[in-house]
Formats: sequence, structure tokens, C-alpha cells
Amino acid sequence: MRVLGVDPGLTRCGVGVVEGTAGRRLSMCAVGVVRTESGAAIAERLVHIERGIDGWLDEQRPEVVAVERVFSQHNVTTVMGTAQASAVAMLCAARRGLPVALHTPSEVKAAVTGTGRAGKDQVGAMVTRLLRLQSPPKPADAADALALAICHIWRAPAQHRLQRANAAVRTPGPASGRGAGSSKGSTV
Repeated sequence: MRVLGVDPGLTRCGVGVVEGTAGRRLSMCAVGVVRTESGAAIAERLVHIERGIDGWLDEQRPEVVAVERVFSQHNVTTVMGTAQASAVAMLCAARRGLPVALHTPSEVKAAVTGTGRAGKDQVGAMVTRLLRLQSPPKPADAADALALAICHIWRAPAQHRLQRANAAVRTPGPASGRGAGSSKGSTV
């Protein structure tokens, strides 16, 4: 599986591509950030992020895009910018018909480090170790994007099994051919 991880941000949007399957060695294909000027108009910045992500999708050809799920913070301005960048990433993937997976920061941290409360340094160190890199990707947004991709590769098989099981429960099975209330062969 080839996954583009996106750590959304209005100033720095981390992007990283990881290839592999659960239970096997993973490899980093590419990592970087899409940067925008903080003084530019928000609409202009979003267009720049869109072009950057489109470029990554064209070059790297992932099978799925994993985006950090936006969560509530105290700073509404930061949340809005993150949500807008996140929406741009999802839109770029959807236009290409690529599946989009959302993972919370604590899910990503837990998948990569074993604890949902890990700090940025711990995430960077584990990404470095898991992908056999010489040093942690910089800035932290780039390492976080790789962590998102790793998280998705590891969690996707279990998530798919759960989705299939839930769909099977919700989908009625084939009709038994007996009318309601039939008790043929049973005693009450």
C-alpha cells in the first residue's frame, strides 16, 4: 500500500509518502512540506496548498490519502486554518477518486509510539526508527505526515474488517423462505 500522509496546516502542511503493508518493513518514498506566506490572503494560501498537494499526488501516485483529523483547540484561528488545509487535502484526493482516511493525533501517536500522549520528539524518533532514516525529518510537520501514513498502513486492515462486519450486521441476510411466525420443526 502506498499512502500519502498529510499533516494539515495553513503555514506548513506536512506531506509524506510511505509504502508497505502491516507486519512488513515500511519504506519512505518522499517527505516534505507545502509552505505558504503568512501575510498572503487565506484564499491565495489555500490555492497554493491545493497546487502543492496536487503536485504530490501527481508525482507520488498514492493509493490512499491519510489526513490528520482536526480536533478542537483553544485557538480558534489555528483550528480554522488547519480545518481549511485539511479540506483542501481531502478535496484533492476526492477529485482523483482516492480514498481518504482521517486519523486523530492521539491515534497516530499511539500507533507509532505506543502512547497517545507522545510528544513531537518521540514521534519523530519513532518515525526515524521505523523507516530506518538517518535523522528525523524536519520540520516536525514532515515527520507527522509520515507518522500519519504509517498509522494508516498499520490500522487499515483492522478498520476494513470492522467496516465489513458492521455492514454485514446492517444488511439483512437472504430471506429464509418461511412466512413470519413459522415455527416448523421448533417447539416453544
